[in-house]
Amino acid sequence: MALVRPTQGVNFTPVPPTNLDIHDMGQVALTGDFDSISLYTYQQQTENAFSTNGTQSIITQLPNGDFATSVSADGYIRAMCPFVMRDGTLSGIIIGGNFTSLGGVEAQGVAMYDSNSGKVTPLPGLTGSVIALLCDKDTSTVYVGGEFKGANSTNAVAWVGGSGWATLPFQGFNGPVNSIIAASDGNIIYGGSFTGLGNTTDTTPNQKDQQIINISSANITAVGTTDTDGFNNASNIVCKTNGQDGPGNTWLLEDDSPGSWTASMAFGYEPSLLRIWNTHQDGRGTKTFRFTAIPLNGIMNFTYTDPDSGQENQYCDARCPLSANKNVPYQDFHFWNTVGMNAFRIDISEWYGEGGGLDGIELFQNDMFAYAVNDLNEPACANIPLGSNSISTGHWTVTPSNVSNSEYLTATLNSSSSNSSEVSVIFQPDIKQQANYTVTIFTPGCQQDNTCNSRGIVNVTGNYSSSGLPVQPISLYQTNDYDKYDTIYTGPVDINSDGFRPSVTLRPASNQKDGTTIVAQRVQFIIGDSNSTGSLNGLYEFNPNAKTLDTNFSSSSIDQAGVDLSQKAIITSIVALDNITYIGGNFSDNSTGFQNIFSIGPGNATSLPNGGLNAEVMTMISYGELLYVGGNFTNTMNGSITGLNNVAAYNTTSRQWQPLGAGASATVYSIVTLEVNVTTDNPETCVTINGFFDQLNGFGPNKDVSVSGFGIWVPSRQNWLQNLHLQSQAINGQLSTMTNVTGGGPLLAGTLSSQDIMAHDAVSLTDNPTAISPLNAGIQPQRAGPPTRKRALSERNVTGVVTGLFHGQSPNVTILGGHFAATASNGSSIDNLVFLNNTGTPTISGLASGLDTDSSFLALATSNSVLYAGGTVTGKVHDGDVNGLITYDLDSADYTFPQPPAFAGDNVAVNAIAVRPKKDQVYVGGSFASAGSLPCPGVCVFENGAWNQPGSGLGGNVLALAWQGTDTLLAGGNLTVNNNATSLARYDTSKSQWTVLDGAAENIPGPVTALALANDPGSQFWVAGKSGNGSAFLIKYDGNYHSIGDGLGTQTTILGLSVLQLHKTHNDNDLVPNNMILLVTGQLNLPSFGNVSAALFNGTTFSPFILSTSGNSPGSISQLFSEKQVQLKAAGGHMAIGFVVLISLACALGAIFLLVLAGIIIERYRRKHEGYSPAPTTYFDKTSNMGRIPPEHLFGRLGQSRPPML
Repeated sequence: MALVRPTQGVNFTPVPPTNLDIHDMGQVALTGDFDSISLYTYQQQTENAFSTNGTQSIITQLPNGDFATSVSADGYIRAMCPFVMRDGTLSGIIIGGNFTSLGGVEAQGVAMYDSNSGKVTPLPGLTGSVIALLCDKDTSTVYVGGEFKGANSTNAVAWVGGSGWATLPFQGFNGPVNSIIAASDGNIIYGGSFTGLGNTTDTTPNQKDQQIINISSANITAVGTTDTDGFNNASNIVCKTNGQDGPGNTWLLEDDSPGSWTASMAFGYEPSLLRIWNTHQDGRGTKTFRFTAIPLNGIMNFTYTDPDSGQENQYCDARCPLSANKNVPYQDFHFWNTVGMNAFRIDISEWYGEGGGLDGIELFQNDMFAYAVNDLNEPACANIPLGSNSISTGHWTVTPSNVSNSEYLTATLNSSSSNSSEVSVIFQPDIKQQANYTVTIFTPGCQQDNTCNSRGIVNVTGNYSSSGLPVQPISLYQTNDYDKYDTIYTGPVDINSDGFRPSVTLRPASNQKDGTTIVAQRVQFIIGDSNSTGSLNGLYEFNPNAKTLDTNFSSSSIDQAGVDLSQKAIITSIVALDNITYIGGNFSDNSTGFQNIFSIGPGNATSLPNGGLNAEVMTMISYGELLYVGGNFTNTMNGSITGLNNVAAYNTTSRQWQPLGAGASATVYSIVTLEVNVTTDNPETCVTINGFFDQLNGFGPNKDVSVSGFGIWVPSRQNWLQNLHLQSQAINGQLSTMTNVTGGGPLLAGTLSSQDIMAHDAVSLTDNPTAISPLNAGIQPQRAGPPTRKRALSERNVTGVVTGLFHGQSPNVTILGGHFAATASNGSSIDNLVFLNNTGTPTISGLASGLDTDSSFLALATSNSVLYAGGTVTGKVHDGDVNGLITYDLDSADYTFPQPPAFAGDNVAVNAIAVRPKKDQVYVGGSFASAGSLPCPGVCVFENGAWNQPGSGLGGNVLALAWQGTDTLLAGGNLTVNNNATSLARYDTSKSQWTVLDGAAENIPGPVTALALANDPGSQFWVAGKSGNGSAFLIKYDGNYHSIGDGLGTQTTILGLSVLQLHKTHNDNDLVPNNMILLVTGQLNLPSFGNVSAALFNGTTFSPFILSTSGNSPGSISQLFSEKQVQLKAAGGHMAIGFVVLISLACALGAIFLLVLAGIIIERYRRKHEGYSPAPTTYFDKTSNMGRIPPEHLFGRLGQSRPPML
């Protein structure tokens, strides 16, 4: 895979090579359920799905082209920019979005990320969401825009290096900022949905102090209360506004003593008005008091009107006066400062007559809230005709506020509440003034109540107008770690009346899993600009070098272009390219001719060709001379350019629109460039589109492509990557933005799942170096989507390719079986069994019709030229029923005739097929009771065109078979032998007898679903499966049982086992010979790593080997199959005792022969030296010569010691 320049400061750690030696196995392949796959080559790789819960991450690119998460946010990341100071120092990457935490650090909407250390530094001071960022090196300033409050500004502010937040001269805007760019002259251009500057915008309601703060639900306490009955209850003065003295209406202090009265609420508030009714009981009354805000413990300052003198704007703090005049019903005190609190205390320091006391107290606020917990809304005792309240349906519980602003409601979804209409909260505010409002909804953080793993999605709808004008529903993710708010509406709201009440309804989104948690807290209605000046209409140019703020908008071509737009114009994106500024958004003004996009050149604004676009532009980026545009449009305004469905390219040189294929099926909300390995060793810059679409529209010879909101346009091929059918990188997910890091590569924001190559359910495996490549068998991809796809792998309810084999010379045919759809070379459809013929031009074919499409093939084997294919297979062949197994002649490419008699029984399935070595006997194992009329539960043997029952006494479901030599068959599954339960059984062909493997019942905790021989005789083997508690087991048998403890996580499902050879040895251990390794395949969970599809086990450690995904879920590898059987030769292994004895005997005889020969040679030399006489040629008595060479001369030294040989 090609190398891509890594991002600065990010460390990529390669993993050691696998050293697999599969050369002698011929062709090797892996099957499974996946649509993308990678070898594990870097520690940062994962099999994780892309997030669908509204959270995003900062993403870096690995040298092999895959992607890794650096830090994660609990919400969306909308903007990033490298903050480079004047001296060229990179301070960090500024990250903005609607998150409340980044990298586990609390950060409200904005933070700084150090790409060298990975450290996240929050930039506290803002509340809300950051949408746009501009880092200006010349001034060491970051311009920040969005929907937020902070630094005495709204929606726009600046962060200055070395000093922090700085208020801009215009104090922000009266609406959200969506885009910020720097003009060529150094000016800053803002785009959004505002109409006025922050310092010229009046958001004060005409009717102030209108919402009553609920004291009736507070915890009321008092100090220094009288003992007199009827006057000693501190709650007497709550909801008492008639000013009547007397028992039950008045609270009194002890005579001649100071005291205090405290109210503690379950919510926070910012009061604007305090109203107090003084008592006149028996000449008593409060003369002076002070108001302390809790938890700040600060004494509040007030302004008031003196009731005796009539003087207005009087000031008080620690000694605020109350009148003793009975003709004064109550006194109002306006808070000088707006301060948040959740409790307050009134301390009475002086009194009239014999002691102090009060008759009533009320608090008011300018803010308009409606709470989900009804006790926090305006009190019913206040007799407000249409006070704020809420209506809840379904089972909700009240959750304490903890660190949040107020108590809130929590609901846990289950099957009984799956209908979202049955669980809801309707918020009804007390709206007394008709105006434009911004409506926000607050969501408490999930960390405080430990629901982060279960938080879900809610749909929010609003009813704001008595005319019933529709408002687009909004979906909100509630996965925020800390408290947040979201703006759900901006516009006119009608007042309460007998026939209409504005309302906001919160409901859970549909199709969420059981156990999902949703919360409901409060909504706020913030009155909008009632006296806006300037009519900016979403565009504003700011000169940071000007000494005074210029509000003459006609002096700027940018400002003037905004003034010329309609008042409801929304600017979503601004791009500057070659001294021309391009403006995109949602506006249509026939008087100007600007339709959702226009340009501003030197001195004037100009409509783009063909009248612009016919609907909203939501995003724009430039790459080269092209301006890529995304939104929800379908064509130009005059309808002259086909294929501009939600995405288009505008050539800024030729001034022409260009389609990207035929576009996407729905809205595109972001466009991000990305380096992609389009083919091996060929990285190039591509353009990704991200949005709410589920299809890339077909064009020319290209068909529609199902996707999940993500498409990759390859400019060099003028096509979507998904259409190219190359050995390309597999990428799924969504991206929101990117930035280039000074001195490094790009940083991405979003959520991605990526693997080395796109491949569907089967790949070939080669070694030296280890590599994978697709088996191009025409298997069709499954649609990508949220990680909700269910599998029951251990129960054989499968999708994908389960099994395969190679057949013929070279070999010339690859056969794949499972449950999938494929396309033949002639364009016809194939179901579940595919033949890839490699003779000449490769061709893809399938079976003739007859089998049911819902069949699944689970086991394959060949005997001579006949293919035996088994599984959950049903249908008709040659007008006869088949069940569990079919046979197919590979030479004639047709079903054999006749077919073997069909299996019968409950839930028939053939799970394993094993051809007996050196015999034309095919043993078939599975779940069945009989074959044709022959009873043969669990295992049947097919020979000479007929079924035979091998032995007797076997029962249950056979899931795996393997031959131990030529005469012993090993069976695994959920078995019985002569009614004795076991997971392993042996069949001795010489005795026609089934036996239970000793110790299997006690040492194997569940049915065996996979097994593999560990040596050539098969006396040692591995087994795997799932125990009764659902956990996976892996056990080696070598005469004893060796269980591999907790090396695998509880979510593991093992589907296949294979023992393979190595080029290089590993450390010695008792389980795996040092020149071998165990390949474990399935859906595995390694506790120290996470999900993998295949792992290598060296006897002590599991190492990730293959990662895969299927849709947006972890994929699985079913098994490895090869052209030739692996030769299990242990390095330095022990031979059988018989071989050792024979070899020892041969060595001893050889040594004796050499000694005798040496003795003869020595003797001949001695005789020659002493004189040699030829032996007589005539017969003589042989015994007479025996005395001439005494035996000790030859053998006398054999028993003597001698020096060691070097």
